[in-house]
Amino acid sequence: MRTAPWPVWPERGAEEEAAVLRVIRSGRWGGYPPPGPETRAFQAAFGAMIGARHVVAAANGTVTLEVALRALGVEAGDEVIVPALTWVATAAAPAYINAVPVLVDVEPDTLCLDPAAVEAAITPRTRAVVPVHLGSAMADMDALMDLAEQHGLRVLEDCAHAHGARWQGRGAGAIGDAGSFSFQSSKLLTAGEGGAITTDDDELAWRCQSLVNCGRKEAPYDGFEGPSFGWNHRLSELQAGLLSAQLARLPDQAARRERNLAHLTALLEEHPELGLVPQRRDPRITRPAAYEVVLLYTAEAFKGLPRDRFVQALEAEGVPADGDFYVPIQDRVQEIFPLTARQYPEIRARYGEALTPESVHTPVARKVAYERTVWLHHGLFLGTTADVEDIVAAMLKIREGVDALL
Repeated sequence: MRTAPWPVWPERGAEEEAAVLRVIRSGRWGGYPPPGPETRAFQAAFGAMIGARHVVAAANGTVTLEVALRALGVEAGDEVIVPALTWVATAAAPAYINAVPVLVDVEPDTLCLDPAAVEAAITPRTRAVVPVHLGSAMADMDALMDLAEQHGLRVLEDCAHAHGARWQGRGAGAIGDAGSFSFQSSKLLTAGEGGAITTDDDELAWRCQSLVNCGRKEAPYDGFEGPSFGWNHRLSELQAGLLSAQLARLPDQAARRERNLAHLTALLEEHPELGLVPQRRDPRITRPAAYEVVLLYTAEAFKGLPRDRFVQALEAEGVPADGDFYVPIQDRVQEIFPLTARQYPEIRARYGEALTPESVHTPVARKVAYERTVWLHHGLFLGTTADVEDIVAAMLKIREGVDALL
């Protein structure tokens, strides 16, 4: 169905070239001492968009989770509740600082952290909750913030998919105690790599900046008690310059994605026989962001055709797609998340000698990961309505030819 190229990602041009050339000519390429002039300019602009008083730029979106958790007071043996359906970094970050990631289930329609599952998982050792704003949706921040207040927990929003999203007028990353953003190559805002921590808390921001800068306490981020044992997680000036150029593009890109996603939703409603329903967005989301367009697949609409076979057929028709974009984290222990007590002894009380697929029961995450989700990257939605129509035409063709596939 589709042989023409899709919109290029990342979009780039003279603005990015000018930013890099400006940094090269300045002679200040690295991140020390932080923040450099490019980083300072980006932090101010990004904070204004998010609605956060402080932004601390860092090397990537994994270390921002790690730094923020430590700055929030999470210590060895503390439990940190995270969704099972997310990238492994969300659970790895607490493990890296000798805390214990507690994997809980997600809602079947938003695919985000289930507040009821969070409440059931709270123990006297629970210190923090990390909701992930996933795909094109946001976690139920009202319910999660209420739970945090009731139980004295810190909330760190994982906003790797949610640049510019808003919940009841408040920016993702400015609702909890802190937010963590990724600027990795596929993200809505990218410099190839990079990350940022957002917060309104002065002391938390100072601690984060110190931890990012090898534990140094220097003005103006020295207004907290005690020493700081940190890392070199600084962002380079080259990355910051690119991010400023990319940030200027973000509003137009978001508008194009939303127009095309609305067109996709309308077409799917016109063809209920496809049985494909977009991931639910809570009506309290007042400004959406779409990192991945996630569709819920119904095998019965395709005579029982497994989701993975549908994705293969969609790709064969020229539409890039994923099925198991994310799987439950506990299922990745043989791949990239071998969490063992030998290396991380604080997990022993909850998981024994190692986290295993049997250690955690998250049936919703398992079902949506292996049977129900079809993931379409946001770059597909930066073009025209004709591009969207090609996606739906491919789906209709697959349904017409389903007997051959079966």
